[in-house]
Amino acid sequence: MPQSFSSMHGVVLVLLAAVLWGTTGTAHSFAPAGMPPFWVGALRLVMAGAFFLLLNRLLHTRTTASAAPLNWVRVLLCALCMVTYNMAFFAGLQYTGIGLGTAVAIGSSPVWAGLLQALILRRWPTRLWWLGTAIGVAGGFVMTLGKGGAMHTSFIGLALCLLAGFAYGAYAIVSQPLILQSGVTRVNAWVFFSAALIALPIAIALGGTPDFNAQGWAVVVYLGVVATGVAYLLFSIGLRSVSAATSVALSKFEPITAFALSIWVVGESPSWLALAGLALVLLGLWLVVHSEMRQNRQA
Repeated sequence: MPQSFSSMHGVVLVLLAAVLWGTTGTAHSFAPAGMPPFWVGALRLVMAGAFFLLLNRLLHTRTTASAAPLNWVRVLLCALCMVTYNMAFFAGLQYTGIGLGTAVAIGSSPVWAGLLQALILRRWPTRLWWLGTAIGVAGGFVMTLGKGGAMHTSFIGLALCLLAGFAYGAYAIVSQPLILQSGVTRVNAWVFFSAALIALPIAIALGGTPDFNAQGWAVVVYLGVVATGVAYLLFSIGLRSVSAATSVALSKFEPITAFALSIWVVGESPSWLALAGLALVLLGLWLVVHSEMRQNRQA
């Protein structure tokens, strides 16, 4: 019983993180036209790194001081995964459009995570988990088709979005043991700080000189502190009691949040196809959570 309760607590935290991630698109819609996407990706990592460094400093105790030494190889791998996800995702959207690119990146990430968990950790997700993931992925694409918008089947764009999904799934697999050994804030502080140091030169090389006004900086601060920093804080705490593959699969709640905000904030009218996709995503999430709970009861 305690183990199941702990796992459900982790599921709720990951879902809350996905809710915050789902606000990214709406927040970005308030950004001034012409904000360089590479700079948005890099600066949100800078803001998230500053958030975790400050939080780790405030929460620094004897417990964190006596925690296991950091595995710097894993820290660097996590940072590279985070940079790859941000850069590949934003670059991919330029070729495919927001709807299709997001569906491919988020839809592929749990598949990558499930395969990586099986290959690296020798823990194959259950058939019920795969069924729920498949239904959720299908639902995400149906939602995208139902919402319409500009979509381009660019090979380069699809490859970049698949790479972003792989990087996100790999991040969850690699970061979980780090978090369990060395603490949430400490690990994330170094991961995001390292990711920011890698991302800034890339932004300078590919994004040119940024020209942000006050509104643009407000958007970047929100994306970095809330939609990235607080979101990954919740996600990382959830990783302590939920498998990495399931945590990534639960991020399918992100498009549900974006879907709701597009109706309440932007004023879009959903089609029956989009609503059908929403129902499929919810069904897939329920099956994934049920699979996680059943595995914990059997453990």
